[in-house]
Amino acid sequence: MTIKPRFRVALLALALAGAPVGASLAQSMAGGGGTNPNADRTTLDPIPPEGGWDSLAKLLEAAKPSVDTRLTPSPSQITTHIERLLNHGDNEEALAMIEKRQEQIKDQRGTDVQLMFQHARALAALHRTDEAIEVYTEMTNRFPELPEPWNNLAALYAGRGELDRAQDALSMALRADPNYAAARANMGDLQLLQALSTYKKAASDGVPGMQEKVREVETMLKDKHAK
Repeated sequence: MTIKPRFRVALLALALAGAPVGASLAQSMAGGGGTNPNADRTTLDPIPPEGGWDSLAKLLEAAKPSVDTRLTPSPSQITTHIERLLNHGDNEEALAMIEKRQEQIKDQRGTDVQLMFQHARALAALHRTDEAIEVYTEMTNRFPELPEPWNNLAALYAGRGELDRAQDALSMALRADPNYAAARANMGDLQLLQALSTYKKAASDGVPGMQEKVREVETMLKDKHAK
């Protein structure tokens, strides 16, 4: 069981900017021909307005079926649609769809891991950090072999300044997958954040040269975040 790469969150971006950055958009469904304009549409897609000459529009309106002929979306289509909403920043709408879907499948066996992950992502995007952490934590308890929830949990901890907890979560991500590039990169960013915290404390204690160290690390972090 794995979580698709596009769901990963960059720790430094979240720690410095306070919000995850969306990645590539999901592919749209391929359309098809036919006399029914809604033949390849699901109920997630709006019915397009009729266009063209008035006479043609009236003819099409008269021929329109009296029932909604759009298809019921599959679970994967729902997940893709939610991902598109999240990537577009439509987080409230995404969360509403996630909660509706969760209600629909609550009596089914098994867990929709992608939907659970998206739930945490939507909550984090809406700055409901405690709730997002709760969902990610549940995922790490139930699916400790998945590195992505550990990585995103670390990002939220780092955003709150809880660097030790962020380090523990990243260590677990790398234990789950030592080749997980996002977690390895985030561990490097975290070490910079930890160094910054140490230098700031030393500077406040009056240790000579620490204020310059603080400026150096802050510049490094800003440069990394700008790339």
